[in-house]
Amino acid sequence: MASTFPAQLATSSRQNRRRRMIKLVPTGGSISWRSNLVPERLVSSLTFLSLPSSFSSGTSCIRPVVKCAGQVAATSAAVNLAPGTPVRPTSILVVGATGTLGRQIVRRALDEGYDVRCLVRPRPAPADFLRDWGATVVNADLKKPETIPATLVGVHTVIDCATGRPEEPIKTVDWEGKVALIQCAKAMGIQKFIFFSIHNCDKHPEVPLMEIKYCTEKFLSDSGLNHTIIRLCGFMQGLIGQYAVPILEEKSVWGTDAPTRIAYMDTQDIARLTLIALRNEKINGKLLTFAGPRAWTTQEVITLCERLAGQDANVTTVPVSILRLTRQLTRLFEWTNDVADRLAFSEVLTSDTVFSVPMGETFNLLGVDPKDVVTLEKYLQDYFTNILKKLKDLKAQSKQSDIYF
Repeated sequence: MASTFPAQLATSSRQNRRRRMIKLVPTGGSISWRSNLVPERLVSSLTFLSLPSSFSSGTSCIRPVVKCAGQVAATSAAVNLAPGTPVRPTSILVVGATGTLGRQIVRRALDEGYDVRCLVRPRPAPADFLRDWGATVVNADLKKPETIPATLVGVHTVIDCATGRPEEPIKTVDWEGKVALIQCAKAMGIQKFIFFSIHNCDKHPEVPLMEIKYCTEKFLSDSGLNHTIIRLCGFMQGLIGQYAVPILEEKSVWGTDAPTRIAYMDTQDIARLTLIALRNEKINGKLLTFAGPRAWTTQEVITLCERLAGQDANVTTVPVSILRLTRQLTRLFEWTNDVADRLAFSEVLTSDTVFSVPMGETFNLLGVDPKDVVTLEKYLQDYFTNILKKLKDLKAQSKQSDIYF
């Protein structure tokens, strides 16, 4: 499996670059970070070495190594690779462009005049809506690292908001794919990299996805790329399918008895703040956390939806202890390990964690007025107002259609 870089990215074969090998090693029952730098001669092709078959707390994991003909910059500063056409600062590659957050990033960037390229997996139903908006769509798959380099040619900034699908092993995209993407970005001279992570991921190594997010943060920080890491608490959009729609359709609403509080944020606000951060040189190398104006429990969200919908919810409460027991049972079988990894969030739900941070300093840094950030009350009120109006219109049309002459 090999790929050749464009001629303008080629460098002298007499130059050396450093190969970075990172290991996660157990220390006292937890994962620690170790970085070894090994000098290696440049080779003429791109080769990816596979990871061990498992990734879990308490086991050793060697991150994949990328070898390429492009010279990796020795410093974290952006470099101009010559000869060749200079890369426009407005050229952006959005990874995970069809997701809840990714599509908002694309839409906002296009509205602000950026030249947006979207990395999308090959699929039977093409992402035509991205093209309709004015973006360029390129097919690649983080699970196939050899498809990544071509998507980075001519790109100034990578915005990574991708995550694996529920049916995929967490480590496949969120670990192996992200490491390959970061290493390719470094080799191709990408001048800025924005990575979305999860708030409190450093405090929950027992949750595989959060552990991987934290380790990816460390890997990106050590890569030398000019980067910004943005940790997120929760999306308001996710509450529509989880609570609003079931209440309107008089179906069961599933919740837990957990005390966890989450400061949900509108993905449109996240996209707006991200692009402001992209243009702010003071943000380079920083770790930011975006949170909504208030942290909500599950029951508070359900109560708010009931009030706005004008009807009671049929709530089915699942005790967190049941989730934890289910996770323990699914860990007994190899074919259910992925389910167990996702149920690991039950550990977070029992920890009294508050997914929120004060945003005053971040707003000052970005020059943003806190009043411009949408509250959950306003977001859900707009949703229910629009939906209930449409339902009334549909009922009116239905009554009219029942009249015959």
